[in-house]
Amino acid sequence: MSKPLKTQVAVIGGGPGGYAAAFAAADLDLEVTLIDLEKNPGGVCLYRGCIPSKALLHCARVLKEAEEAADWGIYFEHVRIDLLEMRKQKDAVVEKLTGGLGQLAKARKIRFLRGRAAYQDSTTLKVTADTGEEHIVECEQSILAAGSRPTTIPSLLVDSPRMMNSTAALELEDIPETLLVVGGGYIGLELGSVYATLGSKVTLVEMTPAFLPGVDADLRDILAERVGALFHAKHFNTRVEKIEEKKNGLQVTFRTGDEKPFTETFDKVLTCVGRSPNSSGLGLKTTGVELNDRDFVKVDAQRRTNDPAIFAIGDIAGEPMLAHKASHEGRVAAEVIAGHNVAFEPKAIPAVVFTDPEMAWCGLTETDAKKDGREVHVARFPWGASGRATTLSRPDGLTKLIADPDTGQVLGMGIVGSGAGELIAQGALAVEMGATAEDIGLTIHPHPTLSETVMESADMIFGQSVHMYRPKGKKG
Repeated sequence: MSKPLKTQVAVIGGGPGGYAAAFAAADLDLEVTLIDLEKNPGGVCLYRGCIPSKALLHCARVLKEAEEAADWGIYFEHVRIDLLEMRKQKDAVVEKLTGGLGQLAKARKIRFLRGRAAYQDSTTLKVTADTGEEHIVECEQSILAAGSRPTTIPSLLVDSPRMMNSTAALELEDIPETLLVVGGGYIGLELGSVYATLGSKVTLVEMTPAFLPGVDADLRDILAERVGALFHAKHFNTRVEKIEEKKNGLQVTFRTGDEKPFTETFDKVLTCVGRSPNSSGLGLKTTGVELNDRDFVKVDAQRRTNDPAIFAIGDIAGEPMLAHKASHEGRVAAEVIAGHNVAFEPKAIPAVVFTDPEMAWCGLTETDAKKDGREVHVARFPWGASGRATTLSRPDGLTKLIADPDTGQVLGMGIVGSGAGELIAQGALAVEMGATAEDIGLTIHPHPTLSETVMESADMIFGQSVHMYRPKGKKG
């Protein structure tokens, strides 16, 4: 083993939180060592998550739009899917983005160590490469950004190539004739819709009464109608009791409530039941870092752990497990280490489901407002009244604004429809800036665009939307 490498800041994990933290620290003139298992920064998001899944969702969207073009008298015949080329293009996108991050790390003179890190004490790390080579890194402070992994359910563990988690599903080895998706959250809906569009007969099973539990029903119902139509079958309030491999596939036993169990056989099963923090195997017991009862690392507003030399960000530091949340936390941690007086105190962390249509929300939701007994003013603008949505053959969307009934301050926003993930940033900015519905309504939005639906939902707070009529005194 070579002599110890010394650095001011060690960052463990090269995902969107880790590389953002490393880059920010380097830009603040700190000496940085970034440690990750991959050959370049990027993490799960770029290698096995956000980016490859969105690439495949794009493919599914293109196929669906080709089919829907018939409504406009445009016909595509003899559509052929080449899985090999699709995989190559997906992998090329990943390679381009991660390679670019590698170049940015070099340009910032960040030392990049490829290997698995474990604490020996609060300021000493042992990094072990796949080759067995080891390095000791001595740091003044470190930022823990080790991320998360797909959650496994012991009763559903079957040693079979027919079983997939989200990582395996993105490899797109084949298009099974029948596929069971376990879990109706955003990962299950996204990947299920990809496989359904590519030709699989997809069955989805969810333990709760509906897709995306906890999301506002008016948004969810629009998404469920369109995305749900892609699926061959859906089982709600249903759990998977057992999976057994048979000659002709995986036999799955279901139970709905107290009803008699029933079985179905599938070519493949995809489990999407959430993610768990990668807080084990890091040597945290040699430090002062503490975990909560769900194995997330405890942090304060500045992302400090109970150990003064260690910060934690991203999935390992708690929900929501979102790449953009991790990136923001990473910048905060780097600035705190550099001596700046900052904290992670967002009012609105946007969430996006990248199905077709997309669904996005930020700030206070109507569901949470009701749960808290908080009075709010809710305005909804249906996309059937949007000229741009109609020209796109996407009139089934909805933009809703949640405002304080006394001040008109924007507290939250929800959107379902084409490009909702792009539009929601306008809502997040409004919440963070303390803008009012009047501020949004007085901001001239270009016509004809989907962004107008945000302006019109704000106008509806005052009953003044141009393209909707609401009798005076009627709310929502």
